[in-house]
Amino acid sequence: MQSQDVAPPPASSRAQESVVDVEQAEAALVEHYPRLVRLAYLTLPPSLGRNRRVLTAHALTQRALPRGRRPTTLIPAQSTGAVAGRERNPGYVLVRLRVVRTALEAGLPLRRRAWPKRSQLPPPLPQVWGLRLFPRSGGADELALDQRLSALTSPARAAYVLRGLEKLPDPAIMTLLEEAGVDDPAAALKEAGSVPAQQYALLTSPEYDPCSLHARPTDLMRRRQHMKAALAATAAVVVCGALLGLPGDAWGPDGAAAPSYARNPAAQAALDPGRLTTATATAWQATGRSDFTTWPARGDLVKDKALLRRALAVWARPGESVQVAVTLGTQAGPTPGPPQLLYAGKVDNLRVVLLHDGLRIARYAEPLDDPGVAALDLTRVDGATGAGASALVLGRADGNVRYLTAPWVRGAAVRDLAKPDVPVRKLALTKDGTTAPFAAPAMRTGECRSWDVLQLTDATGGTRLLTDLLEVAPAHLTVGRPSAAAPGRDASAAPALWAPFACSLAAVRSQGVRTVNAWQFARQPLPDGSGRADWVCTRTETWRGAGTRALTQFNTPAGAYVTAAADEVPACGPADPHVLAAGPWKSAAGDSYLLAAGSKGTVSVALSGGVSGSARGNLLAVPAEEGARAELTGTLANGRKISGLQSAQ
Repeated sequence: MQSQDVAPPPASSRAQESVVDVEQAEAALVEHYPRLVRLAYLTLPPSLGRNRRVLTAHALTQRALPRGRRPTTLIPAQSTGAVAGRERNPGYVLVRLRVVRTALEAGLPLRRRAWPKRSQLPPPLPQVWGLRLFPRSGGADELALDQRLSALTSPARAAYVLRGLEKLPDPAIMTLLEEAGVDDPAAALKEAGSVPAQQYALLTSPEYDPCSLHARPTDLMRRRQHMKAALAATAAVVVCGALLGLPGDAWGPDGAAAPSYARNPAAQAALDPGRLTTATATAWQATGRSDFTTWPARGDLVKDKALLRRALAVWARPGESVQVAVTLGTQAGPTPGPPQLLYAGKVDNLRVVLLHDGLRIARYAEPLDDPGVAALDLTRVDGATGAGASALVLGRADGNVRYLTAPWVRGAAVRDLAKPDVPVRKLALTKDGTTAPFAAPAMRTGECRSWDVLQLTDATGGTRLLTDLLEVAPAHLTVGRPSAAAPGRDASAAPALWAPFACSLAAVRSQGVRTVNAWQFARQPLPDGSGRADWVCTRTETWRGAGTRALTQFNTPAGAYVTAAADEVPACGPADPHVLAAGPWKSAAGDSYLLAAGSKGTVSVALSGGVSGSARGNLLAVPAEEGARAELTGTLANGRKISGLQSAQ
């Protein structure tokens, strides 16, 4: 949303008052507690540190209830659209106003000869001793947004969050900020416009969720130091020096890394940038291997020992200022030995380092102007070869994504997966294999009308389609019947098959997805003779093995929709390349049916329960009332019985 001067709301809208009792406010607080705590956390100044921001956000939200039992009169900030349900709840509007007001007060500087307000002091409750609490860390995008928000004033930060998280229109935000005590709400809105609206989606990231927390011990060494100091100051100095001793004089500063705690030879070797391994530029040709071990080190900072040292140190022991994001199923510990350097260079406003330890890819990113803060992303890539090792995400900025491609890649393009008839767009590729940035659909919110994916051409002329799902390693898109002996064909062989389901990829973001396969397993004539419809099964496979998901979707001339879904099942996968599904369908005349289909090799299909019917072959259509449910079974040519996937209704 672009910044603009906003006129105050008319007096008529301000005159609409609501009376809220304590019970109504309490019910709203309990129902919307996670949203209110997130709002407080985002409004509080990042300078408080993540642990204190978490505790303060909870304290301010819990103290948002009005005191006493007397009803409170409120002039609510009105809203429209999808959030109107919350906005029509005066209890929620009141509690939100009180949360924003106290969060803004907490960001005010302490003044001499003035008694601080309660919200400016460390919260007495909730309180946690011996632990630091902080949300799950995001990636480089969240780090960049956090820096931009920290540069705003507290009212501007609140305005940005109310726009992006609460979806409030500007007049409503002005009313709310004025009620919260902001002197110049229009100036706050204008300042908030300096942060791109494309980053609103990041406000719902786990990075900003104070209700889903990680716990780490507080500074154990400092606590031990204080205990020793109480007995003998001299002994405390000796103990502290032993615990906080840094590596030898030949080492430089470690940036955002935590204090060193291990000095065994293997750990020190893993932290020495001089021991990083690299591959030659022609290693992939000489060995015939197409995996990460044959990627040469690229980028304009591969000789920057200080940068590499910081990256290795942060990987080994990330400090409090490091935002760590770990893909599901990935080990978060340090590298067991000197890793392989894949890239070190400047990417947009960051310095980025990519490292590979044989099982994981680590992406370290730090701002060009502040190496004291950093982001670390870890993702599992064991066994990656071919398409799985063809590209890595270098960075995301302003809604775009940029990749580093494998040395065997000879061309890059962008394909809109949702519009197969639109020609692919050539994508610039530098000599070191870096692509130009292009739109990252996984970062968008709202209605999905396109889904841009990366199309790569290798040295043999083969093409591969990869999509960004908000992780370091993109997911490979394939088509065709799954088989343990022969994996699915690349989706570039039949892009039209993916078109109706492209936007469904948003449902598997940040899940550690390795591949997504689309398989058209049946084509069925519609009962009214209006045409044919395709049955398609999409299946996600993950790097960790667990977490697979199969969806059956029915693609009719009027549109496609999901009919069934199942997690952790072999159906529709290499281990069991069979699938059986059913779903409702209504004709243009209003007649309702329950349609069912099985994959090739299904010799009979039967429905029982709420709807009964059977047929030889792999297709079945039975008249049924809307909402009718039935049990679906089928028989394969070898006599084996199979069941339908669980209904998605």
